[in-house]
Amino acid sequence: MSLSNTIFTSFTEHIDVAQKTINFAKSKIEEACSIINEAILKGNKIILFGNGGSAADAQHIAAEFTGRFVLERKALPAIALTTDTSALTAIGNDYGFDIIFKRQVEALAMAGDVLIGITTSGNSINVINAFNAGIAKNCKIICLSGKDGGKIEELKVLNIIVPSTTTARIQEMHILIGHIFCTSVDELFQKF
Repeated sequence: MSLSNTIFTSFTEHIDVAQKTINFAKSKIEEACSIINEAILKGNKIILFGNGGSAADAQHIAAEFTGRFVLERKALPAIALTTDTSALTAIGNDYGFDIIFKRQVEALAMAGDVLIGITTSGNSINVINAFNAGIAKNCKIICLSGKDGGKIEELKVLNIIVPSTTTARIQEMHILIGHIFCTSVDELFQKF
C-alpha cells in the first residue's frame, strides 16, 4: 500500500468510526457530561486511569481540568492515577499489577467523585478492580471502552463504547470524547 493510500485509509476509518460513535454513544456521552458537571459543581474531583495509550489519555484529560481547556477558569480537581511512579511500582511490587488503581482509589476517592477508566478492550482487570473500589465508596463511574464493551459491561456502570475493533481508532475517539467532557465543563463555567 502506498503512503498516500495509508493516509487516506486512516482518515476514512477515523471519520467512519467517529460517525458510528456519535450515532451509537451520543446519549451516554451526554449523561457522562452531566455527571462530570454535577460533580464539579459539588466540589468533587475527577480521577482518571488506564494502561498504555489510555494512561496517556488519562493524563491528558486530567491536565485539561487542572490547567484549562479553552476557557480561562479556576483550576479544577482532577488527577490521573497513572502519573505517580512510586505508587504504581510500590503497589505493583507489593500487591500486584491488578490492583495498582484500586489501592489509589481506596486512598484518594471520596463519595461523589467521578472515576473515569479508559480501556480499549473493556477487559483491563486493574480498571475493573478500581471501578469496584469506587462503587464501594459511592463514586460515579464512567468507562471509555471499545469493541463490545468487554467485562466492564457486567458492572452495569456508564460504559461509553466506541464501536470499533481497531485500537488506534478507539483511542482517537476516547480523546475526542475526553475533549467533549472538557468542552462541557467550559460551557458550565460560562453560565456563571
